Amino acid sequence: QVQLVESGGGLVQPGGSLRLSCVVDGYIFRLNDMAWYRQAPGKQRELVASIPSTREPNYAESVKGRFTISRDYSQNAVFLQMNSLLPDDTAVYYCYADGLSATYNYRELWGQGTLVTVSS
Repeated sequence: QVQLVESGGGLVQPGGSLRLSCVVDGYIFRLNDMAWYRQAPGKQRELVASIPSTREPNYAESVKGRFTISRDYSQNAVFLQMNSLLPDDTAVYYCYADGLSATYNYRELWGQGTLVTVSS
């Protein structure tokens, strides 16, 4: 069974940095898009950044210039470097990926979520 495993969340002061990691655990025939979403308390889940396999990354306006998404295609991993963190960045961050399974079925995968808290 294929799943996404996240790491890297935690508590950081405003202005600080964190790096989130997400790796595909298990076999997937083809990985297409990978992305990071987040959900703050009382709010809907929102897209933070995505990195399609064939296009340039894109970012939510609120994180442009502060966050950088990257992929390691050899390890089926995606990362989110978060700099100049603000209290409004506090949320549970979820990794997302889609692609084709070993039996060529379309699959959407979600990580378990990792909590990022920005507070002094």
